[in-house]
Amino acid sequence: MRELFLQTVELADQSGAPRRFDYSILIGEMDVGMYACESYGVKVAEQGGEEACVPNVTCSAARIDELSGLLVRNGVTPAALRDVVSDWL
Repeated sequence: MRELFLQTVELADQSGAPRRFDYSILIGEMDVGMYACESYGVKVAEQGGEEACVPNVTCSAARIDELSGLLVRNGVTPAALRDVVSDWL
């Protein structure tokens, strides 16, 4: 699986301390019957902290672009990634 880095976002936690999160698109393959197609997922990783990945979200480049933009704009953290993707689907 390949990883396409998108952006780093700095957010303040509850105490006001800065935290930096890296957002990426994951690119892999998904079997669809007798064929395989390119699939896309997302990853959020805190620099020096936890990370979360959700692979194989969609086969549409436009849809993963929409989702990744949503994650970056709203500062989704690794702890919330799966819930946000689940709601988005």
